[in-house]
Amino acid sequence: MKESKSLEFKQTMTNTFLKTVSAFANYDGGTIIFGIADDGSVSGISDPDGFALSIENKVNDGITPHPDYTISINRPDKTVSLEVRRGAGKPYLYKAKAYKRNGTATIEADNTEFTRLVLEGRNIDFEELPSGKENLSFNTLEQRLREHTGIEKFDLDVLRTLNLYSNNDGYNNAAAILADVNDFHVIDVAKFGENISIINKRKTLDNISIISAYDSAVELFRDYYQYEEISGMTRNKVELIPEESFREAIANALIHRTWDMKTYIRVSMFDDRIEIVSPGGLPYGITNDEYLSGRISLLRNPVIGNVFFRLGLVELFGTGVFRIMQAYENSMRKPVFETSDNVIKVTLPVIGPKANLTKDEAAVYSALSKVRSKSISEITDSVEFGKSKTTELLKALSEEGIVSIVGNGRGTKYHA
Repeated sequence: MKESKSLEFKQTMTNTFLKTVSAFANYDGGTIIFGIADDGSVSGISDPDGFALSIENKVNDGITPHPDYTISINRPDKTVSLEVRRGAGKPYLYKAKAYKRNGTATIEADNTEFTRLVLEGRNIDFEELPSGKENLSFNTLEQRLREHTGIEKFDLDVLRTLNLYSNNDGYNNAAAILADVNDFHVIDVAKFGENISIINKRKTLDNISIISAYDSAVELFRDYYQYEEISGMTRNKVELIPEESFREAIANALIHRTWDMKTYIRVSMFDDRIEIVSPGGLPYGITNDEYLSGRISLLRNPVIGNVFFRLGLVELFGTGVFRIMQAYENSMRKPVFETSDNVIKVTLPVIGPKANLTKDEAAVYSALSKVRSKSISEITDSVEFGKSKTTELLKALSEEGIVSIVGNGRGTKYHA
């Protein structure tokens, strides 16, 4: 066995184990096994029954409020296990401090984490807290509601219906986030050149309604990933990346992110992909598999999510990932979803051909760009085989109409 985020070994007992009890009770639960060294070697406890009683007394006296736990003894190796379950009465404190796990270590929760634990213990979301703002304007929200729902009158009754305002507390944080002017960082968009050292354009969207930020991000997307192709007398819109997938990814980032930190949703635009990194990992209770399959939908910001649903910007049925993937149904390249404790990252690649490519052909095609032609040397740098084979594969892909060749001789370049 090895120590992990949810498993800790203690050869003997010191009061520091109570920090880990606090961390397990505050977050995802876990087990402390006494009588095992850090390297996993078993030493056992000489008096496991008395030891178990001592653990019980220390937990009951040292942790406030009392956590939900179970103590068990393994008689053959004389180890004692303390299983701590995630609690509902957060924060669980040891010496007036809350703790969390960071890998295999236990550390004190910072002020932001502590506030989240307090709110979670009271079953309150950050967006529901009073904003302390009195003079908020909602011109953008009003216009979109009139367009999408046909409402004729926009007043406090509408804001109450949307759970953005209450007579006792006034505007909440969700209202402030949706207001025309606010104090929140929203989206940071950067269009990169050949590498991350070259930024062709950057636009920071903050202190504005998230509806306006959403619209601006979509406009920037269109500038770089859509163009018109003239065929005879008609103009056809060509999408390098499906707009539907980008809209869905941005909208989901806005309604699922954590808003209690002054940080941005980061949108990095490259020739061959877009990366969208949203602060805040998966909400508690959602596994990575459930997130990817859409079997369970759990909003971190249900008030904001409801507004976006009423405006037709999202579905509230956990279909976001499915809708993104569906937009790539006919593409060889597929979106990639990555989750961690603190972020969710979605990568939207430039769409590829609907073709049954071999592994080597797919590798060559993945090295190409639809925006910029590349030389054979640039392509060879990105694959595992040499120039001759790469050239041969490019020629085959060209004959199939999948790759375009520009120029000749030493000036020959290729693009998808």
